[in-house]
Amino acid sequence: MENNYTRRDFMKSAGCLTAMALAGCTNGVGQFANNRPVPNKPNILFIFTDDQRFDTIAALGNKEIITPNMDKLVRNGTSFTNAYIAGSMSGAVCMPSRAMLMTGRHLFHLENKGRKIPLEHSMLPEVLQKSGYVTFGTGKWHNGRDSFARSFTTGGSIFFGGMHGMKGGGHLTPKVCDFDPTGKYPTSKQYKVKRFSSNLYSDAAVKFLAQHKGAQPFFMYISYTAPHDPRMAPKEFVDMYAPEKIQLPKNFMAEHPFDNGDLKLRDERLAPWPRTPGVVREHIIAYYAMITHLDAQIGRVLTVLKETGRDKNTIIVFAGDNGLAVGQHGLMGKQNLYDHSVRVPLIFTGPGIGKNKKCDALCYLNDVFPTLCDLTGLPIPGSVEGESLAWLIQGKKEKVRDSVFFAYKNFQRGVRTERWKLIYYNVKGKKTTQLFDMKNDPWEMTNLADDPAQAERIKELTALMEDWIIKTGDKVKLQAVDWGF
Repeated sequence: MENNYTRRDFMKSAGCLTAMALAGCTNGVGQFANNRPVPNKPNILFIFTDDQRFDTIAALGNKEIITPNMDKLVRNGTSFTNAYIAGSMSGAVCMPSRAMLMTGRHLFHLENKGRKIPLEHSMLPEVLQKSGYVTFGTGKWHNGRDSFARSFTTGGSIFFGGMHGMKGGGHLTPKVCDFDPTGKYPTSKQYKVKRFSSNLYSDAAVKFLAQHKGAQPFFMYISYTAPHDPRMAPKEFVDMYAPEKIQLPKNFMAEHPFDNGDLKLRDERLAPWPRTPGVVREHIIAYYAMITHLDAQIGRVLTVLKETGRDKNTIIVFAGDNGLAVGQHGLMGKQNLYDHSVRVPLIFTGPGIGKNKKCDALCYLNDVFPTLCDLTGLPIPGSVEGESLAWLIQGKKEKVRDSVFFAYKNFQRGVRTERWKLIYYNVKGKKTTQLFDMKNDPWEMTNLADDPAQAERIKELTALMEDWIIKTGDKVKLQAVDWGF
C-alpha cells in the first residue's frame, strides 16, 4: 500500500476518476458521513465467474469463443492481462481466491485457508456498507455464512458451497437460500430451484436493479457458478461450437510429464487417461458453451443496468476466481501453477476509466479491494495488503509490483517476473524444477531449468521466491528434503 502522502497526492490529482468526477472529492477519505449517501456516488457492479480462464474472451484474443457481452466490457474498459491468483493450500482453489478478493489479503494471511473471515479482516462489501452503500449479494459464497451476513444488506438466491454437484441436479436445480436480514442461514433454509444457475443469479440481480430506488449507491455482487463443472449448458449454446473448428491447445499433452502431487483428484478424473484429442475437444466445447451461456445472462444484467439509467454512474468489475487446464499439460483441473490455472480475466469499466485499454502489469485479485477504495474515494483499511490498480488506470504508474508468488499445497511453489516463471515441485521427496520464458513461450512448453546458461537466473529467481516466502509467512523450507513439512 502507498504511504499516506503518496495516496493523498494521488487522490488529489485523480479528477478523471470516478469518485472525483462524480462527487467532487477533495480529501480522498470518502464521501459519506454517518452512512448518509451523497448523490451521484458511483455504483459498483462486480461480476465474478467460477473457473473462467484468462483467455476465454473473444475480445482478448480467443477467436473460437463467443462472448459478445464480455467483449463489450473489454471495449468499454481497461483489461488487466496479467491478473493472477496466489494459488491454494487445498484442492478447493476458489475458496482462498475469493477470500483474497474480499479481504485484500495474501494467501498465507487468510484464516483457515479462506474458509472463514475473522472480524479483524475488513471485507470489501462491509467497508462499502459502512460508507453508505446498499450491498447486494447473489450466487456463490464460499467463505463462511457469518462473513456473508456481515457483508450484505440485501440479496437473493444465495448459494453456500463450492459447486452444484450432479447428485443434486447440477446447474439445473441449484440449492440456494433467500436473504435473511438476521444473518441466520441454517441448512434447513436451503431449497432447490428448477432454474439454470446462471439464469437464477441474473434473475436476482435484475430484480434488485428494478426495485432499487433513490440516490443511495449500491454494490452488487453477482457470483456465478459457471463455467464450473458439471458443464451442462443448454443445447443451443453447445450447438454453436463444431468439433472440427476447435483447435487443441498448443500445450496439449496426453499426460502430465511427471507427478505434480495431485494428478488423481476429482478435477483430473473428469477425463480418462491418456487424454485424447477427441475427448479434450468435447471438454473445450462444453467449457466454451457454458461461458457463452453465462455471457448471455450477464448481458441481461447489463441491459437492465442501462435501461434503469445507471450504466453511466456504475463501475463494473469483471473477474474470474481461477483458471482451468481443460487438456493443457495433460491436466483438466486448476490445482497447479501454470498460467492456464492461476491467471484470470480482470476488467474495469465505468466513469473515468479508459476504454479499450490493456495493461500487462502483474497484479493479484487482492488488488481489487484497494482499487475500488481509490476509485470511490474511501480509505483503504489497514488489514488490506493488495496494491491499488487505480494508479495504472489513471496512467500514473506502469506497474505496482515486480513479481507474483504462487503456492499449491505443500509441494508446489512458483514465482513470476515480467518475463520469467520458476516453479518448484517436491512430491514424495522427488524434486522437479521448471523455468519458462513467458515472453517467448507463453504456453509454458519448453522447460529451461536444465540449461546451464540459465543457472544464474534460477539462482536469482530462487532468491526472489525466498523473499516472498519470508514476506508472506509461508512455512516452506526449500532447502529441506521434505520442504519442512
